[in-house]
Amino acid sequence: MSLSQWLEQKKSLLNNSGIKYFDFGSNSDLWIKCNRCDFLMYHKSLESNHKVCPKCNYHFPTYSQDRIEYLFDSNSWSPIDTTLSSTDPLGFSDRKLYSKRLFEMKLKTGLSDAVQTGLASINGIQVACGIMDFRFMGGSMGSVVGEKLTRLIEKATISKIPLIILCASGGARMQEGMLSLMQMAKVSSALYKHSEASLPYFAVLTSPTTGGVTASFAMLGDLIIAEPGAVIAFAGRRVIEQTIKEDLPDNFQTSEYLFKHGFIDLIIPRTHLRSQLHKMLALYSNSFN
Repeated sequence: MSLSQWLEQKKSLLNNSGIKYFDFGSNSDLWIKCNRCDFLMYHKSLESNHKVCPKCNYHFPTYSQDRIEYLFDSNSWSPIDTTLSSTDPLGFSDRKLYSKRLFEMKLKTGLSDAVQTGLASINGIQVACGIMDFRFMGGSMGSVVGEKLTRLIEKATISKIPLIILCASGGARMQEGMLSLMQMAKVSSALYKHSEASLPYFAVLTSPTTGGVTASFAMLGDLIIAEPGAVIAFAGRRVIEQTIKEDLPDNFQTSEYLFKHGFIDLIIPRTHLRSQLHKMLALYSNSFN
């Protein structure tokens, strides 16, 4: 009997006994199969490796709260603007009311919107950080996401501390129309003032980073960092192929392709991000001390 057959047999027994057994991404609690190499691993082994496959280095999706735990000194995270929450300024409705979608997302994720912002420290160096969460409406950038990031940047500028934004987004939030698109300019303007104060900003692009986020603050970092294999794009692949009437390379719109063509500066695995950010912060320390 092969290992996979044995596991299927055990899965059947567990299901019959009422114990849950399911794939990662849908509340797994026992065994997880890598989406890339099919390697089977115990869930605690994956979690201890920051949700990165130990065999092929595939980066599983992860949440903003996980990233807080991975990146920052213990108990150093101090959230800000936690009460800001989107409304429905346009009375938007498609298959359901936008206001109802927001309510459901808040219940499902425990977040007020698609970004968490706060102050923290990495090996004793204080930073301001925004962490986008793709679970909340695809990490889309609405008015509250733009406002929270703008307030964070302004706080970092006034406090003279470095800024880090971890991006994960499907782009601008269509349910807020032009109000969403305006956030691109607002956040970019705040970043310009941060740069004029000779303070560093590191953009960390995770998968996916697309649309209006890519077209604005994701690409404005003093250093632009990406996770391995991350999807980074503005328009969708099919839209581009239909526009230029050409087939694109298989690895088009990946962090490796963008690095090769000079659009990003570094590709850093999630397991090494904290240590590498500390080195870069220490390198920049003279500019903000």
